[in-house]
Amino acid sequence: MDSGRLFYFCLMDSILLFDDPAIRGSLLPFTFTRPVADIRVGILKISEKWEKISGGSVSFLTQDYLQKKFPRKAGNALAINGAWLPDSNSLSLLKSLSADQALYFGKILIASYIGETEKNLASVKDKEIIQMDSEPLLLLKTWNIFQFNGIEIRKDFDLITQGRKSVRIKDAHTALYSPDKIFIEEGAIIRASVLNADNGPIYIGKNTEIQEGALIRGPFALCESATVNMGAKIKGDTTIGPHSKVGGEVSNSVIFGYSNKGHDGFLGNSVIGEWCNMGADTNTSNLKNNYSSVKLWDYTAGNYTNTGLQFCGLMMGDHSKCAINTMFNTGTVAGVGANVFGSGFPRKFIPSFSWGGGEGLSTFLFPKFLETAKAVLGRRGIELSSEDLEIYHMVFEISKNYRIWETTS
Repeated sequence: MDSGRLFYFCLMDSILLFDDPAIRGSLLPFTFTRPVADIRVGILKISEKWEKISGGSVSFLTQDYLQKKFPRKAGNALAINGAWLPDSNSLSLLKSLSADQALYFGKILIASYIGETEKNLASVKDKEIIQMDSEPLLLLKTWNIFQFNGIEIRKDFDLITQGRKSVRIKDAHTALYSPDKIFIEEGAIIRASVLNADNGPIYIGKNTEIQEGALIRGPFALCESATVNMGAKIKGDTTIGPHSKVGGEVSNSVIFGYSNKGHDGFLGNSVIGEWCNMGADTNTSNLKNNYSSVKLWDYTAGNYTNTGLQFCGLMMGDHSKCAINTMFNTGTVAGVGANVFGSGFPRKFIPSFSWGGGEGLSTFLFPKFLETAKAVLGRRGIELSSEDLEIYHMVFEISKNYRIWETTS
């Protein structure tokens, strides 16, 4: 075995997923509070995909203020772009990579080995450049999260269920279509529902609940301890993250986890972060009246950018909330810790730690935000960690330039 391949096999149990600076900004507001590879697309987070595929452990190379919560493991590592959504062939592409080489797709760095003391990838400039023959699936924009979700559910479904048997559904009043593409984990409770996997697989995680009258179409993922409420209508390419609750109508959307959209109302072509709550009868528009392409706030440009998509709904960062009957316009972006309420449509870009809605916005003061955040976590028996406190405080500071108003609430 040559030295390059030996180096690979020694390091494959230590993968370091790095934030590409050219990509991270385009994935805000979600990367305000997490590395790129901590984003959930499909059933799993990107980091969890790499763990499953490699059989090893992963760690993160990210922003300084996030590094304490998402630490880097000591030692040499294979550094992989955290935006790369791997498949069964990804590891084979890395096997021939040696220590003095760097794998690229065009100008995007995909992978390179990194030394124990290196804090960035500056040494890559001195390495031999190897170009990939085929285009990798990269998460480059926020809307890619829902856009790629159906593909990723299919990939993750195969990865998670290979060689395993699903728990049988004992409820006589639940109808299954294409049951061979439905996988149910231990502890799941399903009552008088319809699960239709004709168009794609359905994954039901541990200790989940699907209540009476729910209608679900695949591809669909219900992650651990999440709930689908009575009478919900869930369309394909949708992921409900762990410990979340959903009701009403949901289509091609991703909820990261610990968030609630428990009531009637429509959520479509949207991405919702962690610890969010959507009030009863909240609706998101995902299609403009003139059927033109949707523009979305771009943090890197400081302006709106054309997504090229006809369907695009709401991007909502962690710990944001909205009151009953909130109406979100097509292509709305809400940052971290926003509290949205009031009549009319709120603006299409709602900065982090905003307070208000269509009639105007002010600043959600940080101490008041913390009171709410602690109460929300407390309902789940979780305490706000010092690492999270530092992250939220940093986000409050770095996002203040977007809050241009003078009054506070």
